[in-house]
Amino acid sequence: MITPELIAQVGAAVEKNPAAAFLRPLFPEIHFTECSADDVNARFSPVLETPQYELYLISGASGHCLEVTADYDGATGIIVAAKSDD
Repeated sequence: MITPELIAQVGAAVEKNPAAAFLRPLFPEIHFTECSADDVNARFSPVLETPQYELYLISGASGHCLEVTADYDGATGIIVAAKSDD
């Protein structure tokens, strides 16, 4: 289960190395997806924001595509979205 405390741990790890390949062994129960923050619809709010990254919860509950969610209980993964330098 993803919790706010776990998100804080992931955020600290992301600051060391944001690559999904680095994060997966540290948090094997979580699915990680990487993208640019510009790729995430502005109507969604990150659950954690660092100086260089935004973290969003995702769920695959629909069985088809991953969906951004605000529901910690239903979340199965995290998007690590890199902020642009613009």
